[in-house]
Amino acid sequence: MAGEVAPARAIWRLGDYHRFALEQMWEIGPIVVEACGISSGQRALDVAAGTGNVAIRAAEAGAEVVASDITPENLEAGRKEAEARGVSIEWIEADAQALPFNDDEFDVVTSSFGAIFAPDHQRVADELVRVCRPGGTIGMTSFPPVGMAADIFGVIAPYMPASPPDAQSPLLWGTDEHVKALFGDGAGSLQISNLVYTERCASPQAYVALYKETFGPVVSVYEALRDEPGRLATLERDFLDFAERANRGASDGSAEYPYEYKLIVARTRTE
Repeated sequence: MAGEVAPARAIWRLGDYHRFALEQMWEIGPIVVEACGISSGQRALDVAAGTGNVAIRAAEAGAEVVASDITPENLEAGRKEAEARGVSIEWIEADAQALPFNDDEFDVVTSSFGAIFAPDHQRVADELVRVCRPGGTIGMTSFPPVGMAADIFGVIAPYMPASPPDAQSPLLWGTDEHVKALFGDGAGSLQISNLVYTERCASPQAYVALYKETFGPVVSVYEALRDEPGRLATLERDFLDFAERANRGASDGSAEYPYEYKLIVARTRTE
């Protein structure tokens, strides 16, 4: 696991992901918990949990929760947030492609904009099904290949190191046919819904600054270009152009960015 996930861990430990999640995506957790019907008496696993967006809400709903992530800094921030909210969660460092749990161990398995970033999608799907009991629930959120997320990825991608040739784009998880093929016979039923959440900032400039300060992949790109002032200036221009062009905020100068996303709920087969 160590060699395979080390580059991703190095990226996601940069910045302040917990601040980003609290300010922009914290509303997603209750949506996943409700869609999966998480409640007291269940044992739940949140994969690539980040700092606990879903895991903390699942614990607040009464479930016994395990949260896994490849980034120790995320786990530590999540642990502190859970303690502040008065809930108990077991935090475990783990790769979504090789989960250190037994077959059929959990009633519910979730991953919100997390496991989609692992390079081998089939391994991820197989692991989610493996650790979920027969008749259990798998809940995920993902970004489609067209929309706000794809646009912002498109701004950053030209400046990032090349991905391994066999790595799959996280945006494929936003394609219904891809998701259906991944879960295959492992899912007795599969429901995919199209939803929207909105990221907000005081201005487009503040939005760019937020990503530069908090979001690991963006922080890593800016750090890598520190000694290339020409490319750095081009990235800065491209990013601000995107933030101004994509802004759906009011005329007072505030910034709003609606992100389309998929809510995936699968029920594992009982036989």
